[in-house]
Amino acid sequence: MATRSLWRTRAKLAVAATALCTGGAAATIATSDDPAAALKLCTAIPLRLLRDSATAASIVFDYQYSLWGLPEGSNERAKIKHEVHLRSARKLQELCFRNGGIYIKLGQHIGQLEYLVPQEYVLTMRESMLNKCPVSSYDQVCEVFKKELGETPDKVFDEFDPKPIASASLAQVHIARTHDGQKVAVKVQHTHMTDTAAADQATVEFLVNTLHRLFPSFDYRWLVAEIRESLPKASSLKIPLSEFTLSRNLDVLLYNWFAYDMELDFLIEAKNSVKCLENFRKLSPHIADYVYAPEVHWSLSTSKLLTMEFMDGAYVNDVITIQKLGIQPSDVARLVSQTFAEMMFKHGFVHCDPHAANLLVRPLPSGKRRIFSKKKPQLILLDHGLYKELDFSTRFSYASLWRALVFSDANGIKEHSVKLGAGEDLYVLFAGILTMRPWNRVIDPAVDHLVIKGTDSDRSELQMYASQYFPQISELLRRLPRVILLMLKTNDCLRAVNNSLLQGSSLETFLIIGRVSSEAVVEAKMTQMKSLFSRIDIWFEEFLFEARLLALQIAFWLLRVRNALT
Repeated sequence: MATRSLWRTRAKLAVAATALCTGGAAATIATSDDPAAALKLCTAIPLRLLRDSATAASIVFDYQYSLWGLPEGSNERAKIKHEVHLRSARKLQELCFRNGGIYIKLGQHIGQLEYLVPQEYVLTMRESMLNKCPVSSYDQVCEVFKKELGETPDKVFDEFDPKPIASASLAQVHIARTHDGQKVAVKVQHTHMTDTAAADQATVEFLVNTLHRLFPSFDYRWLVAEIRESLPKASSLKIPLSEFTLSRNLDVLLYNWFAYDMELDFLIEAKNSVKCLENFRKLSPHIADYVYAPEVHWSLSTSKLLTMEFMDGAYVNDVITIQKLGIQPSDVARLVSQTFAEMMFKHGFVHCDPHAANLLVRPLPSGKRRIFSKKKPQLILLDHGLYKELDFSTRFSYASLWRALVFSDANGIKEHSVKLGAGEDLYVLFAGILTMRPWNRVIDPAVDHLVIKGTDSDRSELQMYASQYFPQISELLRRLPRVILLMLKTNDCLRAVNNSLLQGSSLETFLIIGRVSSEAVVEAKMTQMKSLFSRIDIWFEEFLFEARLLALQIAFWLLRVRNALT
């Protein structure tokens, strides 16, 4: 009975996939401004959709069939579930590599969702998606150059290495040398990205929504929304994807794929990098020298080509190389925390893709050293394609929430969680997802209440909570504004970086967050208050928070001394 039902599910997915790829295709080709490109899409998209459907059906079938009849909580079920997780993660990994583009982005994001998705998926994606992305051939690179600059790379540059030094989901990077002798990094967009990006996004969303309708316990719609927010925006969408159901005419979805006008524009990325550094110079001058982005060569850059200053440095998770450079990993962790706290709470313009491959570290060029001849670090931010602006209200509430979290202020946590969209019923869960700590630890007045030690017991506890409250987590992530989902993604990336540098989270990280968020809240209030008495109240509030921060700092040093003596 169960097997027959599962086969019916596979059949439904196959029928849906077929329906998507038939009636609308001929009309689309006939009315397209570029029939050749439209024909290419109409042949490529059905194959990718069928591949997606087959993989999804295979994974669903494996879970339902392999776990059928096994008692909940039994050792046998846990063992089989682990094996199914591993098989399914590898199937998804293979699908991501075969389809490339947005699917690589999806795999990368899953690799950052520690404690929210099964560990087998996290480890499988993390070990393969950052540095093993598909590579465009040199002929394809030349095709982009001819279209964008009118010449091949060997004519545009004095030297150009045809072999890329890195490849990501949207583009790959080559080393080159300009005719005036400057060493540069050239980012070249994958040619297939603009061909299938919109279709891939629509397909993934359609499949996840369909699977949720068939299996209500499978609810990863929040992940689709988060991935959608992480991708270049589409315009001219005729019908919102959220309106699609199995009962509607699925040919309309194919029509919408061609209505996308994707903005995969590297010039926007270049402008983001410039704005980022300007914000540090204007709003955070105390650390502006410690944050850097490669200089852009504007005359050699277009919407699909980006030529930048070549940067030497260690990846932020390469602790051994960082130490060889004479830099303390703990100094790097502090700088990363300070940099992104300033962006989130003060600038309101946030680099939302800070995974390890996008952060380099080098000694501060000025040559300044700390005590004991250790060099000061400089953080180099790469890949400025994904930024998010926080409006004043969101930035103020988010800073206020983090201040409340650091100071164990239960009322403040509730107030600002509700303002950010978590609701009065799920604000406790929201605080837990932000900090990766259970509620009793979040409101614990102990100085190290938010610190994750990275031990097996910590990891097991978090995975247990994630499994136990998965329906509520899905509901929370579904209702949160998209901008907050991106902040969660940024937190996930930063947490992974911090773990690699310190083997767990650091109390000092939370002290930095507490200080920067408090400063941001006070500054925001000062801009809103005009009367002298209001300003005096704010100054007094600032004094109290400075006193609390000082008390936390003293407690932190006492804790370090105690740990050193034991």
